[in-house]
Amino acid sequence: MAGIRRATGKYPGVNTAVSCCRLRQVQSLLGVGGTLRSDGILCSLGIDSRYNEGCTELAKYLFYGLYGRSPINVEHSLTGCSEEMLDDVILLIKAECVHLYCNPLNLGYLLPYVSHWRNLHLYCMTEAEYEDEEAAEEFKISSFVTMVKDCQRIGVPYSSLGHVQKFDIFMVEKWPLIQAFALEGIGGGSFFTMKYKLSDMSERLWRLYSRLDSVSLDQLLAEDLRSFERQWSGFFSRMELESHLSILELSEAQAGEAFRTYFCHGLISSNITDKSKDRHPFVLFGAHSSSDDMDSYSFNFPSESHQVGNAGPGGSLARHMILQCAAARGHLACSRTYFFGTTHTPFLGSQHAMPEKREVLLLSCVYSAAVQAVLAGIKCFSSTSSAAKAKDVAEHTFLAALDSSDLSAYRSLLRSRCEFDIRAADKQGRLLPLTDAASRFVVKTASMTIRDVPDLQGHGGGNLGSVVFSETFLDSSISIQHKDGAMTADSCYTILTASVPRYACWMMESDVKQSELAQKLTKNEDDSCLGTALTNADGAYVLSSSHLSAPEDGKMSFFSGGLLFVHSQYGSIILSQEHIGAIRLYHPEPDGVASLFVDYESALLPHLPFPLHSTDHCLVFALQPRSKSYRGFYSKVLPAWKSAECGLTLHLVDQDQLTWSHKNMHSRLQQLHDGQEPPVAKRRGTSTTLRSHLPEQDMFLQHFSLSSIGEEPILSDHLGELFPSAELSVRPCNQGDQVVITVISGLPGSHKETLCHFLVRLNKEYGRWLTYPPTSDACNDAFSASDLQNFLSDVSASQKRRTAGKVRVLLLSPGYTDVVDLVQAVLQHPDPEVRAQFTIGAVTACVDPLASCMEHRFAFPKLLEQCSQGVVSTVVFTGAAADPTHPLVRHVQQVVRAANPTAAFISAARGAVTRNEDVKLILSESSFSGPQMLRARYVLYPGW
Repeated sequence: MAGIRRATGKYPGVNTAVSCCRLRQVQSLLGVGGTLRSDGILCSLGIDSRYNEGCTELAKYLFYGLYGRSPINVEHSLTGCSEEMLDDVILLIKAECVHLYCNPLNLGYLLPYVSHWRNLHLYCMTEAEYEDEEAAEEFKISSFVTMVKDCQRIGVPYSSLGHVQKFDIFMVEKWPLIQAFALEGIGGGSFFTMKYKLSDMSERLWRLYSRLDSVSLDQLLAEDLRSFERQWSGFFSRMELESHLSILELSEAQAGEAFRTYFCHGLISSNITDKSKDRHPFVLFGAHSSSDDMDSYSFNFPSESHQVGNAGPGGSLARHMILQCAAARGHLACSRTYFFGTTHTPFLGSQHAMPEKREVLLLSCVYSAAVQAVLAGIKCFSSTSSAAKAKDVAEHTFLAALDSSDLSAYRSLLRSRCEFDIRAADKQGRLLPLTDAASRFVVKTASMTIRDVPDLQGHGGGNLGSVVFSETFLDSSISIQHKDGAMTADSCYTILTASVPRYACWMMESDVKQSELAQKLTKNEDDSCLGTALTNADGAYVLSSSHLSAPEDGKMSFFSGGLLFVHSQYGSIILSQEHIGAIRLYHPEPDGVASLFVDYESALLPHLPFPLHSTDHCLVFALQPRSKSYRGFYSKVLPAWKSAECGLTLHLVDQDQLTWSHKNMHSRLQQLHDGQEPPVAKRRGTSTTLRSHLPEQDMFLQHFSLSSIGEEPILSDHLGELFPSAELSVRPCNQGDQVVITVISGLPGSHKETLCHFLVRLNKEYGRWLTYPPTSDACNDAFSASDLQNFLSDVSASQKRRTAGKVRVLLLSPGYTDVVDLVQAVLQHPDPEVRAQFTIGAVTACVDPLASCMEHRFAFPKLLEQCSQGVVSTVVFTGAAADPTHPLVRHVQQVVRAANPTAAFISAARGAVTRNEDVKLILSESSFSGPQMLRARYVLYPGW
């Protein structure tokens, strides 16, 4: 059962924030009143629960990457810990604490996940004690009895989502662990199911498993999205096999085979009962994509008779196809409209007539309007979370786009035929209402369908078919609290399926002939409108700022009067000096991409492929470093174009002379070069990562890692540290002459008082010291936030009366105080003036390993909370000079290091710090407010 990623006990991929968040989500289920209320959730692994699938599923959720049935990611063999030993775990989750039984062999694997859990009660024998098998079994049973003694109702994750079973209390009673509970002497002395009321928590837990967080999103990007992209790569590979003649015989069934296979395989392992066709795969050609055809389509019975050559109006050539790929078991789905035939005619000179391409151009314009509408709807939804507002924005954008394309005649007809929708789907592909709170943390799909586009300009009339477009996206929203108490929201989103080409076309016979004619004429200087050839055709990329455009590779030739770009789908693209306004060369780094920005006149639009049309009338051609086109441009083209005889205007520009749009296009091309991977349409099914294709994904992941943790707001003053490159960053205010507070925490007996006295005597040069509590006897009392806040108020008042002298405050945490509670009491002082006068410099935890645990290494309360990551920057081991190899010393250091990986460890016998460097760490004035510490507090302790 245990699929181990690493066998060293160290998990660099463990996200402690997600681990804590997932635990809080499970604990939130225990707060439900009524008959559903439970005092705890029991999860037992391995033979003790007869390998119960529901318990295993919960363990895989909490200990992601550690437990799994497929050992795909095993990098090392398990040394010293068998699969049976790893499964030796009992977990009882309560609303305010967690009880965990494990053994000394699997402890190192579990610590990275559980060491940050609040109020963790760890039951684990020493290595020597564990060697006695009989004693080890008795310890396990007694630990289980201790865990559940305060409970009355206990929930059990009985079934897994992939194998739903009816809850059977008698089957639970057969679990070896439950049977052992009835043993006299070491057990509870009665039947477990008679003493406690059991309930099935499975369905309520399943809702949590679909909630996206940083870890599950990373899995979605690395696995699910990669598999989804491979289906589109397979589709394009299938289409590339067809020539301009054979494609006429291509049927809908043949074109959509990859999508159907992908969907059917997902259905085999899913339990989806939703019969909606909205998420089914489909491929429909031409007029066969009418509204009736879409409603009656069945992916199990695709059409073999409808082919490219006969699916158009009246049995003519189809001019477009609509297609959708969807994951049966998962979040992902997107649809596109692609075209048979190009929209442009290569420019051969003013004396050459242009053939009419009315239908493809009309459908392309309608499709472009739909794309703009969906993108506008996604942007609106991410900022408002309102599907109704997003629909209004999408419909308005669609109609405005029609007007800008001179299609006002279609406005009234298409307005009633366009449908915009946003839907949320969970991990299993089940649709969730957008009004459901759970939909906030799942993937959503925005789509627009324009049914039955009429042919108003055609002689025969009729319908050309339908147009579809959809994208899958994920949004993120963070609440920001300003100094005046006002709350605002900062939102962002990423389109997960953005790398699937939004526009594609395949040349028909007439298009191929025009492209070949253009290439032939350019070779003849007498007939060419480009002048003398300067270079041979070599590789380059072309891109525009259009929402339909993506970096496209092709062969580019330079001429004295322009350039020729040949693309596998678009054919020949000719830019002559007649249409070129200006050319700018941007080449910031010798090893980077050289971008050639070409401004063109509007007269070029009929001779330019539709997806390259843009409002700024600019194309960018990218020359890869060390390529033939790169060398040829600098050696032959650049000198020729800069000469006085040339009619072209070439400027060398730097970054300051580029617009935001130009910078964005260059960045995309440079990113493509750095990733060294082709677009989806050119991958031919290769396994590659998607990260370089998602726009601004790094920034989104940073944003989402905070928003997915909880709904608590972020203070506006902290934005600069949390998002250093964000536009919303705010410079932190100057702290001025604030009083620095140094916090010393530790359990009773940890020598924290000795360390405090030592610091005051040794460091009088820091100024006058004030300590809290004022007497050493009070250090063992219960902590009172109001008393501490009153103390700070008194200090503030006395400081106002003093005219000179520097004061520092030394706070000792009383008794078994959670250091987070003490810090919150300081930062949340009710008087804003007093609150602004103090700043926490550093928090140090004192730990005496030999005084930290009871029998069987059962830690005293709040040991790990005293060393909390993000709060404590230094841990001082204050015990006597004990042997560092002592088992208990090593155990405590291992646990503390897991709980706070970033803290500095200092050895100071009985609190005597001897090194100046260590004193500086303890008395630091800024470590608590560092960006790394600040971010850790937000993700580990939401609402701190």
